[in-house]
Amino acid sequence: MQTKAFHLAETRDINLLNIQDFYWSSSSVTLAGVGVAKRLTIPRNQDTEEENQLFSEIILDHHNSEASLSKEDLCAFAAFPFDPSKATELIIPSLLIKKNSTGGAKLIYTGTEDKTKDELLHEITKTNEPESHATQSSINIDSPIPPEIWRDEKITEIKEHIKNGNVKKVVLARELVLSADNDFKISDVLEKLIKQNKSSMIFNIDGFLGASPELLIKRSGNSVMSHPLAGTTPKFDDADSDRISRQKLLDSTKDAYEHRVTIEWLLNELLPFCSYVDADPEPKIVSLEHVHHLGTEVAGQLSTPPCSVLELVNALHPTPAVGGDPQTEALAIIKRVEGIDRRRYAGPVGWIAANGDGEFAVGIRSAEVKANTAHLYAGVGLVKDSDPQSELEETEAKFKTMLNTFLSTT
Repeated sequence: MQTKAFHLAETRDINLLNIQDFYWSSSSVTLAGVGVAKRLTIPRNQDTEEENQLFSEIILDHHNSEASLSKEDLCAFAAFPFDPSKATELIIPSLLIKKNSTGGAKLIYTGTEDKTKDELLHEITKTNEPESHATQSSINIDSPIPPEIWRDEKITEIKEHIKNGNVKKVVLARELVLSADNDFKISDVLEKLIKQNKSSMIFNIDGFLGASPELLIKRSGNSVMSHPLAGTTPKFDDADSDRISRQKLLDSTKDAYEHRVTIEWLLNELLPFCSYVDADPEPKIVSLEHVHHLGTEVAGQLSTPPCSVLELVNALHPTPAVGGDPQTEALAIIKRVEGIDRRRYAGPVGWIAANGDGEFAVGIRSAEVKANTAHLYAGVGLVKDSDPQSELEETEAKFKTMLNTFLSTT
């Protein structure tokens, strides 16, 4: 199997959002993939030899490449299940369009056939034909666990565990199930997510799609970055109400504790891989379309030789921001009490290159979509002084990112 690359002088005629298989967009890179050249299932906490198997049999075909070609151009997508005991898949697409932040673009082909650039562009053109779906007339929204039951019973049970000293924090999630008359049009959903979530990472990997504001980890050479979010307040249209809301978040003892736990844990987990790692001294407000978060930027330098981004993902998932503290006890309580299947919600989602670079978000503000059904999720971090009604309202605010997007495409 070989990989070769071609220049794409213009991508205006190619709607990357119509490429249905794989999509990733961040401030540094946009990736759109078609088909599967190679797929590798790996267990959690795998060694690097298994990861290397994905790329080991692929030869970089410099002779037949029109554009420069390096290991960083050979990329795979991945979306991990939330459950850390479950395996995940790394997937190298047959065709990959890679567009960097400066606007340069490449068409990268991985496969066994000797295809020309024109043949590959023809395949992209066929893939790029607009979807023909009937107009959505209605969407039914169902809560498998009624909001009142979640608020009055689920949160109460979690708080009993916290009160008894079994655990300090547990992240409890809710689920909404959307059922439409016709199949959802993925390209429309992605287009609206991009327009409404300018600062988020937009993704679609095998029907798991969303707009995550939270960078789990990014590796670029020896440098690593993370931007964890923990602590949330609603965003208001009225300027005075919104200013008060932001200040309450900054002054909140509960949110400050929740955030500090996540940052201290993250630094502790990153330290064994790094020669240097540090975080901003104080969190800052991160403002999104419907909510504000507390966020802290973390940056470091990897030790030599540097580990791959996948090793870092395995070490960091799940963070206290999506699981709890202590981790083992919190995950056991989630499994026993939550009553839903999170699937890939809050799991790492992103891409890895053959040189070990990559970028992974925490898969929040997301949905699992198949045909005319979509599963949406929102979670909150519960500590001893959590107010059940406020936590329910927080989930409603977090649901808006995806819910409004789906409803506005009808």
